[in-house]
Amino acid sequence: MSIFQNIFSYQFVAMWLRVATPLIFTSLGAVICEKSGVVNLGLEGIMLCSALSGVLGSAYSGSLAIGVVSAVGMGLLLSAVFAYFHLVLKANAVLCGTAINTFAGGFTVFMLELTTGEKGNSSSLKSLAFSSFDIPVIKDIPVLKDLLSGHNTLTYVAFLAVIGVWFLLYKTPLGLRIRAVGENEHAINSVGINVKKMRFLAIMLCGVLASFGGMYLSMGYLNMFVRDMVAGRGFISLAACAMGQATPFGTLASALVFAFFDGLSNILQLLKIPSEFVQMLPYAATILGLVAYSIQQSNREQKRKRLIIT
Repeated sequence: MSIFQNIFSYQFVAMWLRVATPLIFTSLGAVICEKSGVVNLGLEGIMLCSALSGVLGSAYSGSLAIGVVSAVGMGLLLSAVFAYFHLVLKANAVLCGTAINTFAGGFTVFMLELTTGEKGNSSSLKSLAFSSFDIPVIKDIPVLKDLLSGHNTLTYVAFLAVIGVWFLLYKTPLGLRIRAVGENEHAINSVGINVKKMRFLAIMLCGVLASFGGMYLSMGYLNMFVRDMVAGRGFISLAACAMGQATPFGTLASALVFAFFDGLSNILQLLKIPSEFVQMLPYAATILGLVAYSIQQSNREQKRKRLIIT
């Protein structure tokens, strides 16, 4: 079977959506933070710790709900730490995010060895995972059932989250305040709205969404935690947010583009192509996407300056 036959197949669409799910969740979190004027570079670490917490919580409790609470709780905890150092202690956001990511890499390996005796994965634990979901009516339609039905439950939640974040940001007073804080914090502060409070809330909401992204990796995409399994998805999500101009639907489109190349790299592994080239493809696509976005923004800025001059 050729590469094109692989791409234009139901199996590729299913894989594409599986790969896109964690990016959608986390990039939506990045959108909320970006709208509040905060760049959260700690997404990678939040995803990684939440992925492990979900597995441990479900394995030791025997409850999927406890696993979800554990993962989200860890995401909120790390987000609170990030927010405290950045907003209260005025630490640089880049350094705070880097510290979270560095901590997560060592912490997850330590906890993994402490609970399982292994440093590579949690296969020895009987953790729970999210099941697939068949959409009523659509599951009985020949073509649509293969394209739209039977995916993991969190995949559907991710697409619903796009609508939810859009509604939050553009149709609620809270969303208006979050956007106003990001656009002009001095103006919003002058009308009695606490800027730190709004940004703290945005960071916490971002942590919840990033937690679901990490949780999906270990409780949906795989049924176990694997060391460093996030593999740069937190940074790719930031790139998707930037390319999508920090809008929910634009970010969704960007996340799908990056996920397409990630899925394509999986198909290329079937061909006689060096594995190093295949593994770099998603990250190369991210770099090219950011370059294209930067050029586009630069051209827009130049046009705006010309209009001002004339």
